[in-house]
Amino acid sequence: MLLNSILIIAGLAILIAAAESLVRGAVSISSKLGIPALVIGLTVVSFGTSAPELTVNIASVINGSPDLAIGNIVGSNIANILLILGICALIKPLKVKSSTVWKEIPLALLGVVLLLVMGNDMLIDGVSFNAITRTDGIVLMSLMAIFLYYIIGMARAEKKDDRQNEEDEIKEYGYFASAGMIILGLGGLILGGQLLVTAAVAIAKSAGLSEALIGLTVVGVGTSLPELATSVVATRRGQIDIAIGNVVGSNIFNIFWILGLSGTVLQLPFNAAASTDVLVAVGATALLFLLMFVGKKHQLTKHEGIVFLTLYVGYIGFLVNRG
Repeated sequence: MLLNSILIIAGLAILIAAAESLVRGAVSISSKLGIPALVIGLTVVSFGTSAPELTVNIASVINGSPDLAIGNIVGSNIANILLILGICALIKPLKVKSSTVWKEIPLALLGVVLLLVMGNDMLIDGVSFNAITRTDGIVLMSLMAIFLYYIIGMARAEKKDDRQNEEDEIKEYGYFASAGMIILGLGGLILGGQLLVTAAVAIAKSAGLSEALIGLTVVGVGTSLPELATSVVATRRGQIDIAIGNVVGSNIFNIFWILGLSGTVLQLPFNAAASTDVLVAVGATALLFLLMFVGKKHQLTKHEGIVFLTLYVGYIGFLVNRG
């Protein structure tokens, strides 16, 4: 128990330092190359911070733990929206770009709706099982390819002066220094996340928690810590596009690529409890979209951040009670 507690503290420290390095390097690269910060957030940063989810899912599939694989992704996506965006909105109101409101957030919503449909074969197709099949996995990965094509088009279309005005002056580093900061940041996020998740899972298992509950809570939140650290650092530095792009991009990446790849490697059984959790993910994503038109348009306020955090606490309470 003592060793695991030390590993958790060490993992958190590494995450914070790595997030700072990643954000500084990513902002510098976007400024030097004239690439919108949102594009960097949706690609390099979101893919990098989703590395722990990818690692956990591949390990879960190989070890024959489908509940952990699905719970990890669904729990992470819920935490990304309700927990991470909730915390970031408390730090500073989040102004969301129009392209994110009308394109990226709806695409993230499409991902969780598709997951709900694909996981309910018995209800929709009348078969004798519910599962994310290899066919479903290939479809999800194909949608990921379309998303990447869209991002490339966005990077080409937007100009440097179209970026959101940052509150802090951007500090540029050399190309090698910026790339080095990004690589070190990503490596640190993976290492810190792995240390923390491994220790947290060990503690949870010793407490007798179920695999599904561990996936949705301990692992789901644990693998979201890189996103949390990165988005909080980005928000504090006034890099709102990176903070938002990181969360929305990670949710898209989690469903289309990580779960798609996991389902392609091995068919993933989908139980009734998982449908309930995916419904929560659908509700959280839909709420994020609707709030873009409530109050201040295209902005997530501190009051709305409190609503997100309250909903997340309630969801965790529901999970613990469900067991």
